[in-house]
Amino acid sequence: MATKKSNKSKSNKSKSTKPVAEEVTKTAAISADVEKAEAVEEKTKSEDTSEVSSKKSQKSLFSGFFAKKYEEKESILTVFKNPKFYGALLGEVIGTMLLAFLFFSLMLMGIANVATYALAIVAVLIAVYAFSGACLNPLITVGMIASRRMSLIRGIMYIVAEIAGAWIGWLIFNAFHLAGGESAYDIPSIAAISENGFWIVAMIELVGAVIIAFFFARALKYKRSVFTFAVTVAGGISIAVVLGYVVSAAFLSLNNNFIYNPALAMMLQIFPTSGENFGEIFGGICQALSAYALIPMIGGVVGFYLSDFTSRLSSEN
Repeated sequence: MATKKSNKSKSNKSKSTKPVAEEVTKTAAISADVEKAEAVEEKTKSEDTSEVSSKKSQKSLFSGFFAKKYEEKESILTVFKNPKFYGALLGEVIGTMLLAFLFFSLMLMGIANVATYALAIVAVLIAVYAFSGACLNPLITVGMIASRRMSLIRGIMYIVAEIAGAWIGWLIFNAFHLAGGESAYDIPSIAAISENGFWIVAMIELVGAVIIAFFFARALKYKRSVFTFAVTVAGGISIAVVLGYVVSAAFLSLNNNFIYNPALAMMLQIFPTSGENFGEIFGGICQALSAYALIPMIGGVVGFYLSDFTSRLSSEN
């Protein structure tokens, strides 16, 4: 009797454990299905978010491209109240004066002294960078304004200071030239439009200006290291100068067909002073201004925009 009862109890226990095991397996299967569904849902969500983020990144490629990159409060009402602004103007005058003196010396000595010229530019940029950022060239200043790195009123005053500095440098250079018994120094090859054509001279100025502006805009990324900034800018100027010399010597009738600085161009007697009639003289003046002032400024804008665009494409910003 006892064995029969024990057998019955065992069979009852086995019967009672079977539904429990079945429930456990069903629960495990359901939880596994739920986990799979959650994993699939998370995967789809991540794919959706990645697609949205990629779309946002595509849309935001030019978002903020023309946003202000200078101090928001700077305007014509506030800029003249800042004593540092006058120090910046003085720095632009001194720096442009030194660069003018260097440029006239380079034109006199020739391309063999480009390395010395580059080292001198590095020294000048380091010396005046703390004052004004060392623009020292209207094509750079216009590029800074167009890319909204500088306010309009500051840019206009910088250009005035740069023209004044170029004029002072021209006076000093000619004073030394006259003291040596020479006549007033002139670079006849600068007035090269009539001999080589407007578009040839204009293209040399444009390409050189784009190179200088691009290197300057890239150098601003390293402005915490003044030496790196100065070397980068000087390298860009040297490349543009070598380009001007090589193209002039190889393809044109004159050795020097470039200036790359509208402030210096006005000091070099680029305007014609004679002609058959007023229309010819006025047309020559317009061509000279376009080739040596307007087109380099356009090149400066292109150089800065090219730098900003490449920075956006490489996600540098």
